[in-house]
Amino acid sequence: MNIWWIRRDLRLTDNPALTQAMREGSGLIPVFILDDHLLNFPAKNRQSFLFSGLQNLDSDLRRLGSGLVIRRGDPFIELSRLVEETNADRIFAEADVSPYATRRDSAIAKQLNLHLVHGLGIHPTDAVKKMDGSPYTVFTPYKKVWMALPLSDHILSAPTDLPPLPEILSNPIPDFQALQNFRAGEHEAHKRLQQFLDGPVFDYELDRNSMAVPGTSSLSPYLRLGMLSAKQAIVAARKKTVSNQTMSTNLGSETWINELIWREFYQSILYHFPHVLSTAFNPSFRDIQWRNADKDLQAWKAGMTGYPVVDAGMRQLAATGWMHNRSRMITASFLVKHLLINWREGERWFMELLVDGDPAANNGGWQWVAGTGTDAAPYFRIFNPILQGKKFDPQGNYVHQWVPELSNIPQKFIHTPWEMTDLEQQACGVTVGKDYPYPIVDHGFARQRVLAAYAKK
Repeated sequence: MNIWWIRRDLRLTDNPALTQAMREGSGLIPVFILDDHLLNFPAKNRQSFLFSGLQNLDSDLRRLGSGLVIRRGDPFIELSRLVEETNADRIFAEADVSPYATRRDSAIAKQLNLHLVHGLGIHPTDAVKKMDGSPYTVFTPYKKVWMALPLSDHILSAPTDLPPLPEILSNPIPDFQALQNFRAGEHEAHKRLQQFLDGPVFDYELDRNSMAVPGTSSLSPYLRLGMLSAKQAIVAARKKTVSNQTMSTNLGSETWINELIWREFYQSILYHFPHVLSTAFNPSFRDIQWRNADKDLQAWKAGMTGYPVVDAGMRQLAATGWMHNRSRMITASFLVKHLLINWREGERWFMELLVDGDPAANNGGWQWVAGTGTDAAPYFRIFNPILQGKKFDPQGNYVHQWVPELSNIPQKFIHTPWEMTDLEQQACGVTVGKDYPYPIVDHGFARQRVLAAYAKK
C-alpha cells in the first residue's frame, strides 16, 4: 500500500509520481492535504481553481474505483496519521522547487518514507547546469543545454482502474465559487491545448503580443496546478510542428516552446537561489530608494492611473484573475519605473489575484521588468505606456473591453484621452478628471526620476 501525495499534479495522465506509486505497491491512497500555511495566504482565485480541480480529480478517481482523500493540517502530522491508519509502505510525491516545499519535504523525508519523483518540468531542476556543476543564470545558454538534453515523446498513460480506498477519514473539499473563465480539470486542460494547437499557434509569434486577440494558450493555470504536464504541452507542440510543415506553424510552436523553457528557467533560479523571493537577485539593486506612495499604489491596483492600457490590464486582472502577458509587462513596468514603487508590492498583488500565480514565474517576471533579476531587462528600459498601447492595442479594443468609460472615445485618442479638447470630450461623453482620471504621473518626469533612483543605488 502506497500513498500518492498530490500537491501540484492534479492529473492522471503523464503523472510520474502516480505511476511509480502504482508500480511499486498493491494499493493506492490518493491524498491532498489542505496546508494552512499555504491556504492562509490570500489567493481566492487560485484556491477556487484548486478546489474545483480537486473536485474534478475526485470524480475521475471515483470512475476508476478509487477516490480522493482530503486531510487538513500540518503535512507531516497528516501523513504520519495516514501511514499509521493504513500501514502504507511509502509516500510518493512530485518534487517541487519553492523554498517552503523543499524545506517541508526535506524535514518529512527524515522521518517518513517519502520518495520525490521528477515531474514538475521537462528536465529535473538540477539537470541543466554548467560544466562545473553550477546553475545557469542567463537564459540563452540555459536554453541551449536544455534543448540538447534528450526528450522522449512517450507520455505516461492514465490508469484504467484503481484499487478501492480503505475506510479512512476524508474531509470535505472547501466551498468555492467556480471561475467563469477557467473551468478546472484535466479534461479542460487537454481541450484548451488542442484548441490552441488547432488555431492560435499558427499566428502565435505575432498574436501573442496583441492584447485584444485571443492568441495565447491560456494554459498557465493548468500548468501551475499540474492539470496538464509540461511534457504533454511540449510534446504536443513538437508533433504539431512536424505534422504541419509551414513556416507560421513552426515559428509559432517554437516561440511557444521557448516560453515554456522560460518557465523552467525561473524554476531553476528559484530552486538554486531561493533568496530571490525576499530580495533582488542582483545585489547591485538591493538598495534602491523606493517611494512609499500608497495613494499611487492603490490607483495602480484599481486600474485608475490615467493611462488606459495600464488600467485595462489591471482591471482584467481584478475581474478574471488573469492578465495577458504583454499587459503584465506593461503594468509591472509602470509600477516600478513610473511610480518608483518596490517591485515586491506588485509581486504580492499579482500572487494574490492570479489564478496562475506561481512563485518562480511571478518573481522572475517582476525582477525581469524591474531590472533587478537574473538575465533581466536593463534598468534603463522603461516602457512608454502610450506607445505600448498604440503598438499592441492599435484599435483600442482591449481598452474598450476593460475600461468601458472610454468606449466611445475615437481611436486617435484612445491611449491619450487627456489630449481631447473639451468639445471632443463632451461629444464622446467623457470628462477627463471626472469620469476618467488624468495621468497620475508624467511619463517624461517619471523616466528621469527612476533613472536617477537607479543611478544612486
